[in-house]
Amino acid sequence: MKLAFFNDYQLGVITADGIVDISDALSELSYRTPQELIRTVIEGFDSLRSTIADAAENGEAIDLASVSLKAPVPRPGQLVCLAGNYIEPDSPSRGDFNAFLKSPTGIIATKGTVELPEADVTVFHFEPELAIVIGKTAKHLSEADALDCVFGYTQFIDVSARGLPGGFFLGKSWHTFAPMGPALVTADEVTDSNALGVQLWINNTLQHDFSTNSMARFIPELLAEVTNVVTLEPGDVVSTGTHHEALTAIGDGDTVRLGIEGFGPELAVAVRDPLKRTTWRG
Repeated sequence: MKLAFFNDYQLGVITADGIVDISDALSELSYRTPQELIRTVIEGFDSLRSTIADAAENGEAIDLASVSLKAPVPRPGQLVCLAGNYIEPDSPSRGDFNAFLKSPTGIIATKGTVELPEADVTVFHFEPELAIVIGKTAKHLSEADALDCVFGYTQFIDVSARGLPGGFFLGKSWHTFAPMGPALVTADEVTDSNALGVQLWINNTLQHDFSTNSMARFIPELLAEVTNVVTLEPGDVVSTGTHHEALTAIGDGDTVRLGIEGFGPELAVAVRDPLKRTTWRG
């Protein structure tokens, strides 16, 4: 099942024909914000699944081109990102486990605009990533039970400003630096999350083309590592890192699209730089 928010944060299911509004089927749920709604659905999904499936099957599909898709997890309590989690020509060994917190207030939806800050940045990179959406409270997970705590997956771009002091937080947490979505794909639709093709286009030119089977730490191991440090709650997001080999400079006027195999609509964003910087492009 592919869940997605659209228009005024109605919750829908993406089908082959478009998106079906399932709001009426969930009218008995109590929530105040879109994040509370998606967390409630995640926590109660076992009992809600048949209701949602029936609503999606019997409802009228709306053309995706006619709606405004939102981020599927608009404000997770925690947005944890992995660094250096791929085996690459320049990083042929696993290296040390490295994770950081990125501000969830930077999350934007597909067709949004990433605003590059007026800071003394060396270069801006857009890192295509598979992100995990947590389904159950998770602490000190073992690799054997880690996948039981995964509700689903979504597409994510970890925007990075290089060359700033202050470590990962300052380089990663600017406004709009966390494009996400548009679909939240439930775990049952993903046969093997470490066998997915990931592609990213810059101005319609394919730049990244790799598989999640190149991860240095597969998802069960990385979740065990993360939850050894922090407790994850339903609706939290863990992004699994990127293959750095094809990273290239991004600047004003660029368009960036991310597609993960089987995930449906691409995640596409525009880029705006008020300073129109071009010095790093060579």
